[in-house]
Amino acid sequence: MLEARAINRYIGSSPRKMRLVIDLIRGKSVDEAMTILHFSPKHAAKVAEKVLRSAVSNLHNQDEASRLETNEMVVKEAFVNGGTSVKRMLPAPMGRAYRMLKRSNHITIVVAQKQQRVKKASPPKSKPKQTESTAN
Repeated sequence: MLEARAINRYIGSSPRKMRLVIDLIRGKSVDEAMTILHFSPKHAAKVAEKVLRSAVSNLHNQDEASRLETNEMVVKEAFVNGGTSVKRMLPAPMGRAYRMLKRSNHITIVVAQKQQRVKKASPPKSKPKQTESTAN
């Protein structure tokens, strides 16, 4: 089974916000995931869509002979890890300063070929033998 991954690092948004978007596409077919990301109003969806397109392209380049269609692919894994945090100072009342964290994240998306479901032949069902019941 073919699979390919795409990783985007140091994205300038909070991992919590990115996870909201990534959780929507995990386990879905690639066509469905592209549609979800394209019509999502969140800023993180644009970045996630680019990473998904990159993963699909990586899978196409892996095996050019088969040329899988996007409806034959599935998002096998999709996760977000926290990146580095840049610490900044925010002016506060009475001459103080509060620390502000500017967070970043890393996205990893793994796309794989859908497994063809093969039905296993079930053993033939045997009919239970009927026995004559005795009189009540």
